[in-house]
Amino acid sequence: MSADEGDLEGRLAEILRAAPSLMGVMETARDLALPDWMIFSGAIYQKAVNHLTGRDADYGLKDYDLGYFDAGDLSYEAEDLVIRRAAAAYPPPLDTLVEVRNQARVHLWFEDRFGEPYAPLTSSAEALSRFTTTMFAVGARLEPDGTLRLFAPFGLADLFALRLVPNPLRQTQGFARTAAAAQARWPELTLQT
Repeated sequence: MSADEGDLEGRLAEILRAAPSLMGVMETARDLALPDWMIFSGAIYQKAVNHLTGRDADYGLKDYDLGYFDAGDLSYEAEDLVIRRAAAAYPPPLDTLVEVRNQARVHLWFEDRFGEPYAPLTSSAEALSRFTTTMFAVGARLEPDGTLRLFAPFGLADLFALRLVPNPLRQTQGFARTAAAAQARWPELTLQT
């Protein structure tokens, strides 16, 4: 990791720790002790974008994506038990805003929902390498000792530059749609194709 990347990780950790709603979600997720869990997607990158553009920390937030990885039982019923357990652990309105998904099951439903094939994952962190844009490919986990562990397979430079870049590892028709939706909420975002 370069010194610049380390600085960006430190900046992101400060931004995330300053968001009480996110930290509450992470504390409860940590207590649930799901295997290989992390909070990712908008719950993470939007905090940075909002901070950098002078918006409220929760501006544009639709939900908190809580991914975990359990290949031991790929049935929907097993995942549904975890979803219900998590919903019971969060107070309203977080009980409906935290969206829990077993990343080991994504390949079973992704193509039907999005029209593109999706190979099985081997971890929650691997899911980040398949996001449509490098800027969104960031996750975080609050460890038992209070350490905030960050995951960013493409680094954080695009996020801090407010730059939407297609994922170089995954060609998808979803990039244009994703970029347009993000730019509608944050016109400061630039597009690099």
